[in-house]
Amino acid sequence: MIVEDQALLAMELELVLGESGCDVVGCAMDQASAFTIADREHPDLALIDVNLLDGMTGPRIAQGLVSRHGAAVVFLTANPEQIPEGFAGALGAVSKPFDEDTIRAVVDFARQFIQHRTVADPPRRFRLAPWLMTPPDDIAPH
Repeated sequence: MIVEDQALLAMELELVLGESGCDVVGCAMDQASAFTIADREHPDLALIDVNLLDGMTGPRIAQGLVSRHGAAVVFLTANPEQIPEGFAGALGAVSKPFDEDTIRAVVDFARQFIQHRTVADPPRRFRLAPWLMTPPDDIAPH
């Protein structure tokens, strides 16, 4: 699932995710449409911009997807200082602009976490969430 208010970037992400073997279940530009899609599709992974059309709703969306659907979340942001402390349950964040290789590596990282609940070496340009830096037995979204 993609939550991004820049339509061209959302379309590019959809293409890269599809080429990486992901089924993109929807694209949202705000909190309401993000929750509508998530409630219908129950995504495994969501790429979420921190600052959307309806404001700084990315962190609330992330918390909802993690708690209600058990989704893995990665923040996308042009303003890293806006990433919430503790990352709101997200695996980490990627700063914009980014390239296709970075997104592919982040998807692979997230896929390993989703399937095995293990944390691999983080991809370049990926800021790992603090809660993932705990011992492996303690890894669970907060």
